[in-house]
Amino acid sequence: MRTITLIIVHCSANRAGSALRLADIDRYHRSLGWKGCGYHYVIPTDGTIETGRTEAEVGAHCKKHNRHSIGICYIGGMSADGKPADTRTDAQRTSLRKLLEALHRKYPRALIVGHRDLDPQKDCPCFNAVSEYADLQPH
Repeated sequence: MRTITLIIVHCSANRAGSALRLADIDRYHRSLGWKGCGYHYVIPTDGTIETGRTEAEVGAHCKKHNRHSIGICYIGGMSADGKPADTRTDAQRTSLRKLLEALHRKYPRALIVGHRDLDPQKDCPCFNAVSEYADLQPH
């Protein structure tokens, strides 16, 4: 069993309204030579929570942090003109919170962060996950 200390929120860096789904990310990640989707969960614009890697598997979503984290990716993160933006739909916001609440119950000591909090070169997930989910952070 892995020790989970981080729950990392990502965006797919696609324009708002993208129809991308987990299967598309899985195909892309396999084309890179990976064993499949690097995220544990993907949330398309309709708010469906799609399961990628099992939580028991090490992800491939954040260098130096994969061994002890769960990776969640929402589809979007770029405005229509290609700039970083919080493009989450209401359905994605609802599903992401629901998933984070469940993961927080399962891993109460895990810190919820955005990818950008671990790699300052990134804008991902294009919103402040630490402050948005402050009520779910370990005390």
